[in-house]
Amino acid sequence: MVDHSGNILILTGPPGAGKTTTASALAALGGSPKVHLHADDFWHFIKHGMVQPYLPEAHGQNQVVLDVLANAAAGYARGGYFVIVDGIIGPWFLDPFRTISLPIHYIVLRPPLETAIERCQDRGGDTLSDPGPITALHGQFSALGVLEKHVLATGHDDRETLVLRVMAALQSGSYRLS
Repeated sequence: MVDHSGNILILTGPPGAGKTTTASALAALGGSPKVHLHADDFWHFIKHGMVQPYLPEAHGQNQVVLDVLANAAAGYARGGYFVIVDGIIGPWFLDPFRTISLPIHYIVLRPPLETAIERCQDRGGDTLSDPGPITALHGQFSALGVLEKHVLATGHDDRETLVLRVMAALQSGSYRLS
């Protein structure tokens, strides 16, 4: 992998897009030192009073979590790491990252809705599996306006192919936030 020390990659998309699988594979590659920040963990750090982040009443909580996540990513990147932030970070959550004076890449993985629902339901455990919120979040990533150019359509790629596609997108420089 090319040296991306001091860069931040926000790898995002709806639930079931393959964000964590892809981020983990990227973080395991050789090259510059890497940090994988799984955004969901930052919500799980809240032990009392956590509101599901997709609910309207979670707005204030979500702003705090995103500020902390952006500051953590910036701290690692300033320390020379390539930081891969994986999570549901739609355009509505980008403001804390836009204040960071480091290269930030934004790649949106977008699978077909049916694929996203199937993947979420196959995970089991304590993860989101209700088609309602999955559909709503998928819809929020369906029309990104000026950020549409940051989308990689997924769903039929195997893990290795998707990692190669993300690496190519990253190396192209065309997925950098301005």
